[in-house]
Amino acid sequence: MVTLYQALQLILQILWFIMIVHIIMSWLINFQVLNLRQPLVAQIWDGLNRLLEPIYRPIRNLLPNTGGLDLAPLVVFVIIIILRSALANNAGFFYGA
Repeated sequence: MVTLYQALQLILQILWFIMIVHIIMSWLINFQVLNLRQPLVAQIWDGLNRLLEPIYRPIRNLLPNTGGLDLAPLVVFVIIIILRSALANNAGFFYGA
């Protein structure tokens, strides 16, 4: 069960990191520091979008339309924080205590 606990924590940490990279990259693209016409940048951006869109889409469907402001990543961050806290608070279950 310890392995399951560690695997869940690792998955949440990796998702957190991927979301941070996606958000920072979106800022750099919007401020024209990065250019999507560069093949490597376009491939990374497309890959990140393909990874995160299935997570963001259901949340975007629930949230009201806010124009250019996308609140889906913020909601996912809150969900990740809640899940990590719930895992930490129930660590005894995984460690058999």
